[in-house]
Amino acid sequence: MNKKTENYGNDSIRALKGADRVRKRPGVIFGSDGLDGCKHCFFEILSNSIDEAREGYGNKIEVSLFDDGSIQIVDYGRGIPVDFNKFENKFNWELLFCELYAGGKYDNSSGQNYEYSLGLNGLGLCASQYASEYMDVEIYRDGKKFNLHFEHGENIGGLKSETTTVNKRGTRIKWKPDILVFTEIEIELDYFKSVLKRQAVVNKGLLFELKTADGENFEFFYENGIYDYVSELSGTEALSTVAVFNAEKEGRDRADHAPYKVKLSAAFAFSNKFKLIEHYHNSSWLEHGGAPAKALRQAFLASFHSYLNKTGKYNKNESKILFCDIEECLIFVSSSFSNQTSYENQTKKAITNKFIYEAGVDFLKHSLEVYFTEHPAEAEVVAKQILINKRSREKAEKTRLNLKKVLNSNLDVLNRIQKFVDCRSKDKNLKELYIVEGNSALGACKQSRDANFQAIIAVRGKILNCLKADYEKIFKNEIITDLIKVLGCGVEIKTKANKEFGAFNFDGLRFNKVVICTDADVDGFQIRTLILTMLFRLTPTLIEKGVIYIAMSPLYEIKTKKQTYFAYDEQEKAAVLAKLEKSGEKFEINRSKGLGENEPDMMWLTTMCPKTRRLVKVVSSKTSEAEEMFNLMLGDDLKGRKSFIEQNGAKYFDLADIY
Repeated sequence: MNKKTENYGNDSIRALKGADRVRKRPGVIFGSDGLDGCKHCFFEILSNSIDEAREGYGNKIEVSLFDDGSIQIVDYGRGIPVDFNKFENKFNWELLFCELYAGGKYDNSSGQNYEYSLGLNGLGLCASQYASEYMDVEIYRDGKKFNLHFEHGENIGGLKSETTTVNKRGTRIKWKPDILVFTEIEIELDYFKSVLKRQAVVNKGLLFELKTADGENFEFFYENGIYDYVSELSGTEALSTVAVFNAEKEGRDRADHAPYKVKLSAAFAFSNKFKLIEHYHNSSWLEHGGAPAKALRQAFLASFHSYLNKTGKYNKNESKILFCDIEECLIFVSSSFSNQTSYENQTKKAITNKFIYEAGVDFLKHSLEVYFTEHPAEAEVVAKQILINKRSREKAEKTRLNLKKVLNSNLDVLNRIQKFVDCRSKDKNLKELYIVEGNSALGACKQSRDANFQAIIAVRGKILNCLKADYEKIFKNEIITDLIKVLGCGVEIKTKANKEFGAFNFDGLRFNKVVICTDADVDGFQIRTLILTMLFRLTPTLIEKGVIYIAMSPLYEIKTKKQTYFAYDEQEKAAVLAKLEKSGEKFEINRSKGLGENEPDMMWLTTMCPKTRRLVKVVSSKTSEAEEMFNLMLGDDLKGRKSFIEQNGAKYFDLADIY
């Protein structure tokens, strides 16, 4: 019985409090504890300034980057409220900077404040403060200047205020993302430029200034928003002029839900030189689309198919267009705003509102009706281009299918396996196949091998457990089918799921040795076991014939001035150390790296050179016992496996400590 499990009781339950709610689990709020999460912090604080400008307070936002990785955002809005809040019995600065789910945008449906807001959840400002090494805040409002300072999620010194004669208002926030929270904090300049440009596109008339630590200055400004942006993208050689449409609708996602407002804008043009589709909601770029992307596909496909049908553009018995045929020549930017938004998650990369989808379909269908009526000559040109795209696609697909048939019948199957590197020899009595773990190991082994007789194939991560998976799944798995193709001997399985491989023929095996070569760690051992399981289930004769080997990787490198020793287990390490200590030689001991990190010379010497490598032959003298052990360890006998581990697990504690 595991003692750790016995200790799990009532006193084991803990609740994270204060800054720890974000600092210990940043991925929950920001979608990642890496650079993407750090970027999301920036966007959260920027969003508040954008919301202020959209309410009509301030027409410029300044972003500054500093040498130490800190970021500053200055806006000219009303200034964050900081005084005492009698309803919450706390100061507003405490609520906004130190309380999750606190903000001034929850009543946006009433039309008073922030009707169309980027940030509605009351998470961003507080969470970003919690995730900062430090944060300095300067606020101008009500004839006063207020200052706040935070370190590692804790306020230092409270709220400081002074009367000022400076005639200004707004908020300045300077912060440094905390490396103790995020694994990376060095955001690339291109990210800031991209975000600010996108925000300028969907917030027409709002100027964004970016100042870098190196003294560079960038400005982003689109007076007419998405219309100017699409005009810039389409250029002077487009197939059509830029069309822009706007609408406002009200509806609900479900009959028993409250109604809400949606403002819809779309600008589009057609080009045979450039294509782009972007969706924004409440000025947030919807990288993954969601409801607006579905609405675009539905509306444009239905409208253009109807137009082609009515105008007789289709040939007799010709198949319908697909959306990809329209997309191939489409430049389209949509920008929608609503006072109720259902995001897929806090990172705001897709929205799921049913009504926004329905409103979007109606809006775009109507917009295209108007476009077809008002621009008949352009519509004709665009329709012809869409049909050209469709027919080109179909021709390419037909060519690809014909080529595939030729390849299947005439070309060597090995040339089509991307992760396989063949050797020069055609003599299968000399050839060896190394099955290695991942692309990095493939590169290292490729440089280390003897290309005359050693071939390599890389498997990507942990392959399917062939004792638990059914044959349908096994023979659809690309990693497994690639391995079988390379081996060339077929499989010892008769099933309808196997439509590609013939009956097993040992003489068809292309290699004299098949060597499984994985990292000397827990993941490597698991991948090795899964490969052996696959071979045992699909080609057990290869094990019985003794052609399957395991390449042993050394656990330790022990270096002296004169020589490098390799120890493959703890006993060998102890023996080498005893010898060196006796001779008085100074030495350095290192845990061996993964295969992909080894130098080619070392890789050749320890793993691939026939004279110096160590290979373990996989044998099975008693097939029934081997089958019983495979089924016990990798099959569905959970009770039996648990019992075996309880009885034998202690024998392998040393290995667990090593790896």
